Amino acid sequence: MPARGPAALKSAQSMDTTPPVNARRLNPVDGWLRRLSLRLRPPRCLLCRAPGSDGRELCADCARDLPWNRHCCARCALPLPATEADDDRVCGDCQQHPPAFDRLVAPFRYAYPLDGLVTRFKFHHDLASGVLLADLMAESWRDDRTPRPELVVPVPLHTRRLRERGYNQSLELARRLAPALGLPIDTAALTRRRATLAQTELDARARHRNVQGAFDAEASRIRDRDILLIDDVATTAATLNECARILKQAGARTVHAAVIARAPHRSDT
Repeated sequence: MPARGPAALKSAQSMDTTPPVNARRLNPVDGWLRRLSLRLRPPRCLLCRAPGSDGRELCADCARDLPWNRHCCARCALPLPATEADDDRVCGDCQQHPPAFDRLVAPFRYAYPLDGLVTRFKFHHDLASGVLLADLMAESWRDDRTPRPELVVPVPLHTRRLRERGYNQSLELARRLAPALGLPIDTAALTRRRATLAQTELDARARHRNVQGAFDAEASRIRDRDILLIDDVATTAATLNECARILKQAGARTVHAAVIARAPHRSDT
């Protein structure tokens, strides 16, 4: 288990081998200009512009109104109807076809108003939203019962998609999340070997086919280690499942995953 504090952060920096294109961002996720502006003015809620709470750009009222994913599958975080036995329920899909990852933690359902923050972060270069979302993910992970991992690995984008978008949203989340958890981050442990269609355009079966064979893992970087895999949103969790399968095939001991939100889905959609 890696040490907390400066040693862990130094290790994180040494393992972060981000491609140069990912530095082509409108604003650093937590750059000095943003830190200075937050010191000079109180934070404002990104949803309603009211004063923020607890030093975050989110007010207490909007925090309460977020679509928290409190009733979900204990394995894949699929939102489920509320019952008295929420903690250990496993959905039908996971019972019939257990995913390759050991557990997925998703603090929110993909619904209003959180979906707007995700869209702003993912497609409109609003990295302030990414900072808030990563901080909420970190709080959720610290509160979860999942065993502590050793290494943070973001889901990679293909080089072509990375050039089009200018940054990898999963990497930006991981860059904020890893130091908050005192863990190193490795951007070279998992790579995308081929471009794929956008998952949003496909149904569940096509999503699984779309990502098959799309990733490679560097065994020397993850063998016998407990991995925390980071992505933004899980709908069918096909991408996370394929990444976890490849990581375990390369020797990872366990692969847990964390996303901002989990979208409800049916197995045939």
